[in-house]
Amino acid sequence: MSEVPAPEKARSAPPLDSPELYFNRDLSILAFNQRVLALADDQRVPLLERLRYLTIVSSNLDEFFEVRMAGLLQRLKFGAGPLGPDMLGPQREIEAVAKKAHEIISEQYRCLNQRLLPALAKEGIRLLRRREWRAAQKRWISNYFQTEVLPLLTPLSLDPAHPFPKVQNKGLNFAIVLEGQDAYGRHSPIAIVQAPRILPRIIWIPQHLAGPNDFVFLSSVIHEHVQALFPGLTIQGFYQFRVTRNSELFVDEEEVDNLLDALADELPLRPFGEAVRLEVANNCPREVVEYLLKHFELSESNLYSLQGPVNLSRLAAIIEMVPRPDLLYPPFIPGLPAVCSHPENIFAHLREAPILLHHPYQSFNPVLDFLRQAVSDPKVIGIKQTLYRTTPDSPVIDALIEAAMAGKQVTAVVELKARFDEANNIRMAERLEEVGVQVVYGVVNHKVHAKMILILRREEDGIRLYGHLGTGNYHPRNARIYTDLSLLTANPDITADMNDLFMHITGMGKAPQLRCLLQSPFTMFQGIQEAIDTEIRHGSKGRIIVRVNALVEPDLIRALYRASQAGVEIDLVVRGACALRPGIPGVSDHIRVRSIVGRFLEHSRVYYFGNNGHPRLWISSADWMGRNLFRRLEVAVPITDPDLRARILTETLQLYLEDDCNAWAMRADGDYEFLRNPLDANCKSAQDRLLEHYNRSSHYG
Repeated sequence: MSEVPAPEKARSAPPLDSPELYFNRDLSILAFNQRVLALADDQRVPLLERLRYLTIVSSNLDEFFEVRMAGLLQRLKFGAGPLGPDMLGPQREIEAVAKKAHEIISEQYRCLNQRLLPALAKEGIRLLRRREWRAAQKRWISNYFQTEVLPLLTPLSLDPAHPFPKVQNKGLNFAIVLEGQDAYGRHSPIAIVQAPRILPRIIWIPQHLAGPNDFVFLSSVIHEHVQALFPGLTIQGFYQFRVTRNSELFVDEEEVDNLLDALADELPLRPFGEAVRLEVANNCPREVVEYLLKHFELSESNLYSLQGPVNLSRLAAIIEMVPRPDLLYPPFIPGLPAVCSHPENIFAHLREAPILLHHPYQSFNPVLDFLRQAVSDPKVIGIKQTLYRTTPDSPVIDALIEAAMAGKQVTAVVELKARFDEANNIRMAERLEEVGVQVVYGVVNHKVHAKMILILRREEDGIRLYGHLGTGNYHPRNARIYTDLSLLTANPDITADMNDLFMHITGMGKAPQLRCLLQSPFTMFQGIQEAIDTEIRHGSKGRIIVRVNALVEPDLIRALYRASQAGVEIDLVVRGACALRPGIPGVSDHIRVRSIVGRFLEHSRVYYFGNNGHPRLWISSADWMGRNLFRRLEVAVPITDPDLRARILTETLQLYLEDDCNAWAMRADGDYEFLRNPLDANCKSAQDRLLEHYNRSSHYG
């Protein structure tokens, strides 16, 4: 591909590979979590939903430390140099990331203690401290401890015969300082108690003993009765702590005979990887902290001293236990295209026109009906599907099993290495194989991330193909909380490409020459580059709008910089990590970056190029990241139908560029500015406008 020359006026700009033109990926991930945390402090958001956002940040940070921070520490340990285009290097990046993470976590606990807990208490939802327990509550809690908790606890005083226990990843633990000798004359100054994972961390107090929605922490229950674990000894201190560990699985796919067996063997080791973070209660004395840091081989920067419970994500249990729908987002019924109200006719309709679904505003049921009709239709002879994330008991899996049992040829490409879903995917693969589904585990060293279902139907003129392609996983629950696009089609070029891709995944041979789909790792990167270069040639008449979850691939960022230098107007809607810096004079003057954070998790990927009045638009499973473009099998689908293209442009791009309610604009320094004017009661939320539109018309075509 030939290089598109830069305009004369841009030649004085800094080189486009200069590190100062790129924002660090990990810092950008943390910035996204700051935006989510802002929702926990937003009084426009229903109270229990604010609590949910607080817990989501905790879960996100857990994964960040398990994967991203763990990787940085590994690189530092082995003396690796800078990896990203920002050229920070492991040591500087670890310092910057730790500083930002400490800021976020401190703000989390301020939000919890100063705003959320008081607001919940006003609504009669209380987390009772030990000093607040009344006599009747104490008796009930004591009985609960004796019958439900004590039998499961294993106190361990540390001595040569009882070394420090293997503390599991993200488990709740207590360091207990002791004084005195036991029955054998031994003295151990410290003991460790691990809270079994089977025990709930939040315990509901019966209504006749308290208010209707009063709770206590498991840690408070154990603290109150810890003396029962060490009779005759004096308890000098009781301190919560939690360890986060490296959770990456290390399997050399080229060296194993069976990937499923290798992953199954590796999974039990995940809870005991190298420690990367230590969380302690802020009342923990320095000598205990130093003892724990030394044991886990962590430095001071890996220590997080918390003003509250050490695992805020467990507070999400309250949301499910409290019957207060008035403190949640109002329910909605997803819309349904009129043609999908009669699913038995779906193949006939697809022969006439494709169906586009916009989740969660539109139901995921038509995708399930597409599968179910294929199962029951005697003319359907085969089903092929990719599975990245779902659940073993999903209706999608049930349909594939039923199809196999009915004698249809069923092939499932199961991505075993979908992070943190490996165990689910192993069980799912085994369940499918038991009934005769041909299960394939993808391509060695390349995750299969494309979302595809292909139906083979014998008709009068031969075998006709019908396909589903989407931007999201086949996970019905996620389809109600993630924004995604689904395309159901009988377009012969698209479905023939899909069939070629399935043949390529399951067999051997060179990459297929596809008719219209872009496929990574072979044609997607080049296709995007060429589309950008075309806009560069159009100069100030060029137009690019891209919506992705992450934008960090340096070559594509440089291509966008060149487009901006050529005068192309560029809008980027990037939910999470963005390494591109907008608004830099002479480099990115014409680029604007915004992030939408609201009720639903933005997950659709859409690429739009103006093409001098002949627009091109793709929907895709791929973000603009190196892993998606070079180390995964991904698909981008061109939308050529003018009506569907206009609809996607409006619903997934234009409405989001007009959003002044949930939108954050990225500045050149990498910080984000909230665009909502607090004095404007009529701000426009893209998500709310789409909800209103689809609620108003449940049969939108």
